[in-house]
Amino acid sequence: MDIITHAGIFIYPLALCSFVAVFITIERLIALRTSRVMPASMVDAFISGNFSGIAVGGDSIAGRIARFYQERAPDADALKAYTRVEVSRMERGIFMLEVVIGAAPLIGLLGTVTGLTAVFSGFSAETGLPDPGAFIAGIALALNTTILGLAIAIPALAAHAYLLRRVESLAARIGLGVQALLQTKGV
Repeated sequence: MDIITHAGIFIYPLALCSFVAVFITIERLIALRTSRVMPASMVDAFISGNFSGIAVGGDSIAGRIARFYQERAPDADALKAYTRVEVSRMERGIFMLEVVIGAAPLIGLLGTVTGLTAVFSGFSAETGLPDPGAFIAGIALALNTTILGLAIAIPALAAHAYLLRRVESLAARIGLGVQALLQTKGV
């Protein structure tokens, strides 16, 4: 707990960065489950172009694309455009991880500079020696904010990379399904 208590005022923006990273990661992991994007029942329907007996719409992205296809009978460009909109919804919030990845180490660096400033301003003019209390507090602030900033940014970077790869993989599956759907339609 010393690491948190010695981070000074910088603990608040660092805690906010940490909360945002955890929230976005968990929310996107839940939203990008296969059952929420393209359930197994929809895969065969996309390939065959036959949605009879399958509930279209609902919570899945493939279901919304199938509903759009059935209700509007769009041309190929309209269906592809709607699919791009749905795929872009899968990326919702991931940009916030990029903000955390950039902001957390910079906040840590700001704490480092602030701590070192406190160290060097704590030297006595008469003796030329630093005040031990100010020296310890300044070094603690410098090191702890750096540690916290990196400890937040590194997992956020890993989550960001995983989530982007997951979106790309799911988007490729959806794209193949839409392409198969268009071929069955003869477009």
